[in-house]
Amino acid sequence: MKVSRGWPLLFAILTLLLLSGCDALKLGVMNHAGPIAASQWRLYVIVGIVLIFVAAPVLLLTPLIAWHYRLSNKHSAFRPNWSFSWTLEGFIWIPPIGIVIGLSFLLWRYTHTLDPYRPIASNQPALEVQAVGLDWKWLFIYPDQRIAAVNQLFIPVGRPIHISLTSGTVMQALLIPQLAGQIYAMAGMTTQLNLAASRPGVYRGENTQFNGTGFQNEKFNVTALPPADYDRWVAQVRASAHSLDDTAYAELFKQSSPPQPVVFSSVPQRLFQDVLAQSREPR
Repeated sequence: MKVSRGWPLLFAILTLLLLSGCDALKLGVMNHAGPIAASQWRLYVIVGIVLIFVAAPVLLLTPLIAWHYRLSNKHSAFRPNWSFSWTLEGFIWIPPIGIVIGLSFLLWRYTHTLDPYRPIASNQPALEVQAVGLDWKWLFIYPDQRIAAVNQLFIPVGRPIHISLTSGTVMQALLIPQLAGQIYAMAGMTTQLNLAASRPGVYRGENTQFNGTGFQNEKFNVTALPPADYDRWVAQVRASAHSLDDTAYAELFKQSSPPQPVVFSSVPQRLFQDVLAQSREPR
């Protein structure tokens, strides 16, 4: 008997140990680091509680009813003639209707609040970033600073970030779980994503849309820095004397997975628009 009572505790301990090393907890929305991801997590918790409320009666009552009306139970009354019951009908219809109405209002509000195109309210102007998905890497262009980086994104803490996305090749999807949700990048089109980091740190970003043999390597780090440190990083990139000219972009366009991030001290002013125009040309 002592052994049987110890099994639930042992199972709980093993589950916690397994989850403690799970990247989904450390790098996912549960460990959110920005206002958008925090709102997403609140929504997940609310919907999860509602789902437990829906599923719990079914999961509890099904085995209880099956046990109570088992073949060997000779004491339960057999009543083959059913009659209408307002109580039973109320249990069947009122809770589901209430749940659907409640979730409708909740999801309507959160759908508009978490619209990726919706700017984040702030007394600071948003930092503009242009993201280009390539095979198999991400090119991040800072149009105001006239710099760029491959497979790394540096942002200042506490300032809204507005990302314009496109793809230089096939459709891809940008996801930074601790900061924002997923948004697609498509050739010849522009999509948008607004996010912000509320604390310094390094957060994982990746492409979640399969796009070939190098798909698994198309990951990058988002480094959130205090504003002063971010300004120093910009100055360091500008001093690198590595320009993203036509030759460098042609090299980037080739299918490859860079072994380490690359920065460019200068970029053409309309590079993002040129990528869009090239994707729209008939082939």
